[in-house]
Amino acid sequence: MQSDADLIILGGGCAGLSLGMRLAELGPNCPRALIIEERTRYTNDRTWCFWDDGSTRIRPLVQHRWQNMKIQAEGRSVTVDCGATPYQMLPADVFYAAAIKQISKNERIQLIMNASVLDLPYKRSGKWQIETSQARHQASMVIDTRPVKKATRGTAILWQSFYGREIKCEDAVFNPTCTDLMNFDDGNATNIRFSYVLPVSPYRALIETTVFGPDPLGQPALSSDLSTAVARYVNGVGFRILREENGVLPMGTATAKPNPDVTYVRAGLDWGGARASTGYAFQRIQRWADVCAQQLGEGKFPIGHEPDPLLLRGMDHLFLSVLHTRSAAAPAMFLSMFEKVDPARIIRFLSDGGTLLDRAIVASVLPVIPFLKEIPSAFLRSARLREAL
Repeated sequence: MQSDADLIILGGGCAGLSLGMRLAELGPNCPRALIIEERTRYTNDRTWCFWDDGSTRIRPLVQHRWQNMKIQAEGRSVTVDCGATPYQMLPADVFYAAAIKQISKNERIQLIMNASVLDLPYKRSGKWQIETSQARHQASMVIDTRPVKKATRGTAILWQSFYGREIKCEDAVFNPTCTDLMNFDDGNATNIRFSYVLPVSPYRALIETTVFGPDPLGQPALSSDLSTAVARYVNGVGFRILREENGVLPMGTATAKPNPDVTYVRAGLDWGGARASTGYAFQRIQRWADVCAQQLGEGKFPIGHEPDPLLLRGMDHLFLSVLHTRSAAAPAMFLSMFEKVDPARIIRFLSDGGTLLDRAIVASVLPVIPFLKEIPSAFLRSARLREAL
């Protein structure tokens, strides 16, 4: 069986569903679209966090907000007041349910689950041909939001690997008004390790162990660190595990060359959807979905993520290169940033909304000599990333 559409979205993750929601809102102006997703069902498999930027679209979905955030390293800690722009949590199951509900309201767009793409898309008679495990589909345009098939060393300057457990304790343990954004372990020659804690009540929290390093790491490599972190926070109090989540995020990749065929674009986490130096992606993906849906609603071609300005890319790659080379110094650098930079400025910097002045002020509190020495290596790493792409 073959179906015909105006647009096929490959992948029904954050990017694919976000775009699907926006398209569904277009009513009769929505192109005839298919979202093809290989999962058989959606689960609460991840947690997106971001600072409140005033967006009213996502705010009703947010399940918790923190007015303070803490950074701990080398026996010191700093607590930052982020009440003006609270740090917010959106569990995946809430987002998935809202997206599916919105998409179902417009008959011009359809979500197809349990469908694996079997071969590379190809074009025939002006239409893209997509062969799946269920059927063959064709469309005039394709937006491919699928991630890189395998995360490997050398395809990003660093990988952010995480493994977390949401737990419920028998006694009050957590402060639900303050998140532990970074609680660093000792750095070493190859990676940076810290705990990340999202307390939603005195009894319940998501505790994650996170590693910035040159290699993507799975659950087995992170399990011991996570168990240690959980034990440290509960301090002997009994608890039960509600769920787990894990993943890897690229930090510092080469900018993908645009496809010469404007009817096929890539978008999502691995294709410009994440800020290189932080890994934060959710809000950037939402902004892309807004613009891309508007383009399609006006009868124009789809677009991918707008590349970061060259200067910002260079600054991000230099910062990541320093972290790669001097991982043991990373905890002190992050602590210095949060101690010495105005909270509003550091939040704008981390959440992808910073000005050039914001970035310059953040850079001014970091050690100058290591960054100057790292410039040749940063250029070399960026060149190798372009070759790998």
